[in-house]
Amino acid sequence: MEITDLINEKETAKAFSKQALVFDAYDAGNTIIHYKRQRVRTHVCNFLPPGSSILELNAGTGEDAIFFARQGHRVHATDIAEGMQARLREKVTAQGLGDKVTTELCSFTALESLSQRGPYDLIFSNFAGLNCTRQLEKVLDSFASLQKPGGQVSLVILPKFSLWETLLLFRGHFKTAFRRLLSGRKGAPAHVEGVHFRCWYYQPSFVKRALKGSYDFLRLEGLCTLVPPSYIENFAEKHPLVYDFLRARENKWKDKWPWRTIGDYYIISFQRK
Repeated sequence: MEITDLINEKETAKAFSKQALVFDAYDAGNTIIHYKRQRVRTHVCNFLPPGSSILELNAGTGEDAIFFARQGHRVHATDIAEGMQARLREKVTAQGLGDKVTTELCSFTALESLSQRGPYDLIFSNFAGLNCTRQLEKVLDSFASLQKPGGQVSLVILPKFSLWETLLLFRGHFKTAFRRLLSGRKGAPAHVEGVHFRCWYYQPSFVKRALKGSYDFLRLEGLCTLVPPSYIENFAEKHPLVYDFLRARENKWKDKWPWRTIGDYYIISFQRK
């Protein structure tokens, strides 16, 4: 790994460790984040057998790990941010889920060093953690050795174009409106809790090409294509009728062109050959 990538991982870990202190409070009060989690979980569970073994990447404070554990699955929840891992462990202990959820401080660019190598029924990454590396192809290449035949991969990734983000052009937010399209190989600047790092954007076609040899494609859905991104705070509370209308349309068209590829995120799933 190049020194610039190591520095970016270090800064990313620092940023999200700091965010761990406030992450759950922000999550709990945001209607659109709840909508996003429900959409992702419904998508994943469409393919997931009962009693599955799950490897979660960038697990954060463990909201998804705890959800899957309560559904009867076993989760090995990994993250590069020690602050996130510490909060996750606290929640797992408090909720008596230690027999269902294990944790490990590990970068998804170094999955060969995992202490628990599976094989897993599901490899899962939510809310664009994988956008924090320019080595996504390397990450994807490491999946097959960790997975059972017939196993599932489900990823939530930021694409190169987001309809809502581009519309911010009309509010004068030029840098935000074009940051994805102009990011290139050097990525785009990002910051969390005052810590700066870089992120990269990937089209579904990139992920499909990287996994083609070992996986069959299952499904692609756009997320926050018509529903606004969660960083447009209090939209659902201020405009409940508009929000309900947009949510209904998005749920209907989520896997249709062009909506499946122009959201703030997309959800994409594959099955191991």
